[in-house]
Amino acid sequence: MGRFFERASLRLLLRPWSAPLRAGSGGPTWPRERTLVAVKPDGVQRRLVGDVIQRFERRGFRLVGMKMLQVPESVLAEHYQDLQGKPFYPALIRYMSSGPVVAMVWEGHNVVRTSRAMIGDTDSSEAAPGTIRGDFSTHVSRNVVHASDSVEGAQREIQLWFQSSELLSWADVDHHSAAPV
Repeated sequence: MGRFFERASLRLLLRPWSAPLRAGSGGPTWPRERTLVAVKPDGVQRRLVGDVIQRFERRGFRLVGMKMLQVPESVLAEHYQDLQGKPFYPALIRYMSSGPVVAMVWEGHNVVRTSRAMIGDTDSSEAAPGTIRGDFSTHVSRNVVHASDSVEGAQREIQLWFQSSELLSWADVDHHSAAPV
C-alpha cells in the first residue's frame, strides 16, 4: 500500500507544473476563479507590462485573455462608477484615457484575493516592497496596475472589458492535444 502512494506522489511531482489537476486525478479540485488585471497608462509607458505578466505567471495563474486598448470614457465611467462622487474622479478618467492600457484576465485558485496581495496598497508610500506597486509605483495616482477587489467585482469588470469570445478556456485547450508538426 505504501508503494502505491509513493508512486502516486511521484507522478504528481513529475507532472508538468502547468498541467491541470482534474477530478479523479488524485489532486485537489476547485471552482475556476477569474480576475481582471489592467496595466494602467503609466505602467505601459514605463514598459512594465512584461514584469506584471511575469509575476502572475510565476505565481501559477493562467492568462485567459489580454488586449491593449485606448479605453473609451464610457467603459471607464462604468468601471469607476463607485468613485463618481469623489473629487479626484475627473482626473482619474482623464488619466486612464490618456494612453493605452493592457487589460488581462487571469484564472486560478483564489486569484482575486491573491492578486490584490500581489499588487499591494493603492498608495505607493504604503505598498510593501515585493508587491507590484511597492516595487514600481511612483504616486497614488500613478500606481501602475488595477486588479479586481472581489469575485463579484471581477465578474462585472471582465464582462465590461471583454467579450466572452475573447477569453480562452484552458479546460478546452487541455483536453485537445495538437498534432505534431
